[in-house]
This record gives sequence, structure tokens and C-alpha cells, in this order.
Amino acid sequence: MDTLPNSPEARDIEYHMHPYTNARRHQEVGPMVLDRGEGVHVFDSAGNRYIEAMAGLWSVAVGFSEERLVEAAVQQMRKLPYSHSFAHRSHGPAIDLAEKLIQMAPVPMSKVFFTNSGSEANDTVMKLLWYRSNAMGQPQRKKIISRLRGYHGITIASGSLTGLPYNHKSFDLPLPGVLHVGCPHFWREGQEGESEEAFATRLAAELEETIQREGPDTIAAFIGEPVMGAGGVVVPPKGYWEKIQAVLKRHDIPLIADEVICGFGRTGRMFGSELYGIEPDIMVMSKQMTSSYLPMAAVMMNARIFEPIADETHRIGTFGHGFTASGHPVAAAVSMENIRIIEERGLVEQAARVGAHMQARLRALSDMTPVGEVRGVGMIAAVELVGDPVTKAPHGKPGTLGAALQAAMQDEGILVRALGDTVAVCPPLITTETQADEIVDAFHRAIPRVAAHMAQG
Repeated sequence: MDTLPNSPEARDIEYHMHPYTNARRHQEVGPMVLDRGEGVHVFDSAGNRYIEAMAGLWSVAVGFSEERLVEAAVQQMRKLPYSHSFAHRSHGPAIDLAEKLIQMAPVPMSKVFFTNSGSEANDTVMKLLWYRSNAMGQPQRKKIISRLRGYHGITIASGSLTGLPYNHKSFDLPLPGVLHVGCPHFWREGQEGESEEAFATRLAAELEETIQREGPDTIAAFIGEPVMGAGGVVVPPKGYWEKIQAVLKRHDIPLIADEVICGFGRTGRMFGSELYGIEPDIMVMSKQMTSSYLPMAAVMMNARIFEPIADETHRIGTFGHGFTASGHPVAAAVSMENIRIIEERGLVEQAARVGAHMQARLRALSDMTPVGEVRGVGMIAAVELVGDPVTKAPHGKPGTLGAALQAAMQDEGILVRALGDTVAVCPPLITTETQADEIVDAFHRAIPRVAAHMAQG
């Protein structure tokens, strides 16, 4: 990449190590430097305007530069810019937010514990479950069952829960005691002649077999996203969550719903758990909770989880876990205002309405080469590309087609995200039907460019 000396691009290459980035490749191509955002749009340092069709990282629900969130942060910054939650301390914004989340929960919940990210929240969940097992006199109950292609974060613990190879390679992950069962992606994992419901039954049987093999008394919990996000936007097959929950209830195993992406309206319901009839014991939330204006996450747990933990803190004398910024007052104030905006403007209902329109239009891409499958629900979708429509094999090196489509969409003024050969779309909840049409129209122009590239070898 040709960069001017001391330009933002050159200084980024010189000093900044990026997450989820090939560091050597970054030295060659450099960054896209974004300068500002407004509504569903962002602008780069050269003044080019894009629809941010990934809402940042699945997360900017109310759009960019929402003045009410700016004002909420400024007011709280002036009043109480920081306080902690250790040793019986508290403050109004954290109390208000905890109360609000409990009131919003789709099933009865008891307490909220705040962290700064979804990764830290799922890391906390693992520690809470281990702590709870010890409190109950069941020290052998430490294993957690996750799923292949599930995404739950990148700390040592949450990265172990994640079921993606690139989050494990060279990190010596996953940790012992984290088990992964099958991914509920019917199009790719279903067997010939198998119905969606039969596929779901087979996955539930696999879970049952895993529990029996490991020993039911060794399993602390099962974790899953209502709709998988970073694993490729995988929508569960018919009957899946009903069958999975039946297995868990039979063995009295707690269920963790990772709502980091699905929560606060993404699926067209306030929580993905509502859409699929999931009754979690623990819910993990982040991203759209503050529209990612500030780092914030939460673990919400029911009494079944909290009470043994509370007893153990009394026995020991404290709960030896927490973060300097747990329940940060400015982040909590922004989160409260963000939730008010979502509710007042009917953004969950808008996500359902515009999402249905977007999904219907995206399905029309299914007949285009090299599209293998289009899937999604609400305001989250994916277009998966294949080299061979029969075997569903990639074209050349896996990820080649996805990268090509992402680049072509960027040329069209739309920012999407390639997840291997799957390209994800997850625009802000404020997106209108007209803006959704702009996104889909760009796909119609970009996909033939990818097909032409394939034809050239």
C-alpha cells in the first residue's frame, strides 16, 4: 500500500496491532480509516460514504451519532464519571439498568452482574458455574457443552466455549472440560433425505449421548446463541431448541442463552430467546445494549443459579471476582437511554417489518452463481458462496469467494463482513426499507463480479 508519511494509514501500520487481522497482510494493504458516522452511514478519511451494513460489529442498534446517547454520556460524565461496584458500593445508573434488564427478561430472573464485553461476560459465566458447583458440593460438575461454530468470545475461557478453529489454533485452546456438539446448520450438515425436524432430533440425540458419555453429574451447563452469529448466521432448524431443552431439563442441566448479538431487537423480538421459546437460566448481553457507544455487558441469572453462589460468598466472606469498570456509570446511563430509544421508536417492531422485507429480497439471490444459500431472520442475514453447488465445496482456497464479495460490496458503498465464504449482513435497527433495498441491490451488482472472477480461474 502506498501511504503518505505520517498519514493515519501509515501510522496505523507502524503502531497498531489489529484484532481478527492478518498482521503481515495488514502491513501490505493498510487500514480503511473511518472518520465519522451518521445514521446508518459511515464516512472514511477520504470522504467516501458507506452504509454500515454490519452495524459495526452486529451492534449499533440506533445508528451512529445519536445525540440522545451523546447527551446521556455527557450528563453522567459531569455528575459521576466513575464509581465501582465492589464491597457494597453502588450508584444510580447501575441500579436502574439492573432493574430494567430484570423487568425485560423473557423468563423470571434474579440478578444482573455487569462486565465490559461479551467475552468477559461468558468468562464470568464459566467461573460462576464452577463456583456454584463447588457451593453445591458437586466439584465434579464443571464441564460445559458448547457447539461447533458457536461464538462466545475470545478470552481463554470464552474462547474455549467458541467453536471456531481460528479462535483455537496456536492458542492451545479449548481448555479441558469444554465440549462441542454439532452445529445446527441444516443446509450444510443435514443428511440426504433428512427433514429439518429429523435433523434437530439427531442433534438432540447427539447431545443426549454426549451427556451420558461424560456423566450427567459432570455437566455444569449448555451454552448457545439463539441464532449463531460469527459462525455464519446459522438459523436453528425447526424444533431444534424445543428438543435441546427437553434433553437439558431431563438431566437438570442449566441453559445459557448467549444473546450478545441477538439481544435488543436483532431478530425482530427483544431477545432471540423469545423467538425460539428458549427458557434460559443465564442470559448474556452486550453489543446492542449500548449500541456499542461504550463497552458494556451483562450476565443475568435466575434464582436457581444465584442462590447457591450467594451462599458460597457468605461462607467465604466475599465474591472474589469483578472488574474495575463493572457497571460503569457512564456506560450504564448510555445503555438505559439506548433501551429507551429502542422502545420509544418501536425499533424491535421496525426490525421485524424491515427485516421481513430484507429477507424476502435477499432470498432472490439464491438463484445466482455462486450463491449456495441465503439465510437469516429479522435484521441479520448471510449469503454463503460455493464453488460447487452440488458438493458445496469452496472455490479454490476457502474464504476466497467471501473476501471477493466483501470487496465488491465495499466498492458499491456497502460494508459487510466475510466469515469465510459466508458474507454477513446485520444493519442498524433504524434501517429503512429503502436502505435495505440499497443493500440488496448492491448484492445483485456485486455477485456477478465474483462469478466473473471465478470464470477467469
